[in-house]
Amino acid sequence: MSNPDVKTTTHSPVSCTPWRPDADIDGAEIPLIGGRDAIPILSGTDLWDCWPLAREDGSTAVVDGRQYWFFLSAPCFPDPVQRHHAAKIRLVSLGPDGWRDHGDCLPDALSPGSREWAGSAVLHDDGVNVTLFFTAAGRRGEGHSFEQRLFAVRGRLGQDGPGEWSDSSEVVRPDGDRYFVAAEGEGTPGLIKGFRDPAWFRDPATGQSHLLFTGSAGWDDDAFNGVIGLISCGTDGAWHLADPLIDSIGVNNELERPHMLVRDGLYYLFWSTQRRTFAPGVPSGPNGLYAMVADQLTGPYRPVNGNGLVAANPAAEPTQTYSWWVTGEGEVWSFIDHWGLKGRALAEHPELLRQQFGGTPAPRFRLVFHGDSVNIT
Repeated sequence: MSNPDVKTTTHSPVSCTPWRPDADIDGAEIPLIGGRDAIPILSGTDLWDCWPLAREDGSTAVVDGRQYWFFLSAPCFPDPVQRHHAAKIRLVSLGPDGWRDHGDCLPDALSPGSREWAGSAVLHDDGVNVTLFFTAAGRRGEGHSFEQRLFAVRGRLGQDGPGEWSDSSEVVRPDGDRYFVAAEGEGTPGLIKGFRDPAWFRDPATGQSHLLFTGSAGWDDDAFNGVIGLISCGTDGAWHLADPLIDSIGVNNELERPHMLVRDGLYYLFWSTQRRTFAPGVPSGPNGLYAMVADQLTGPYRPVNGNGLVAANPAAEPTQTYSWWVTGEGEVWSFIDHWGLKGRALAEHPELLRQQFGGTPAPRFRLVFHGDSVNIT
């Protein structure tokens, strides 16, 4: 319920409706992951949330036949949950000869947090300058709090991909009104508040640049109050907080890694979420890729496919993949999470924590768009 002592806003974001228990997920199931899929591309290193170097129009940049991808990375700990306390952004590329590792993306001097969490990267229209947006989790030298801040660093595209990073700066800060100030010292996975995952988007209707992000409502104290936030670049060249596009108050705590794709004049707003982050007593959807669609950036939005679900892990392996990213070409990337559990619970089989964690890119699939419907091909 809303706290009367919390400031309210005058905006009215679209609410995400609770998952319908009778929702039809036929055609939305992702194929089962097999052992050959889970072979790591970097030995001794876990990789998870990923995003491409993209052009300002949203298309994936291909430079001399290679795509450049940014992954969150960490050494392979006995319990993969530990990776979140050591996350750094890793740059890899994919070309005709396969994967190529380019090492940690940012020098330590440009990383203001104790960890680096997800973001986005844009190759500007001059074909040379690059901006990397990312989440600084915690503060360097101050342990592993769940404080989240949004940063941008400038770079250049060279022979070995994007690099020469400089000019680290904080993009914008939460206002405590529309957006909760995510600065918790401790928290439980799935229940921490959000101000993270900045994703670049240029509105083709206006030419204006924006960032979408994972946030929490500042005007409501419900434990499950996730929002998809918006930051807009003004005529002064500075970033400014705008009203949330979607809220899930009383429904879900985390609408993670939101990003936008425009097709035939329609705006498709994607995000990832998990069954465990739905509120108790509300019908919970599967771990999957969700979306809403609108005729313009600011909405109003309506659920894609009638229930919001685009792609879901199969019922037999509900945690096999996560953190989906739809490229400008409609190709869907994610990472392999705990796969091949065959109904076994991790709490009862701790040996599976490491044994059945993928920590590597999942097989990709494509989407087909038709009005308010988006389906796996």
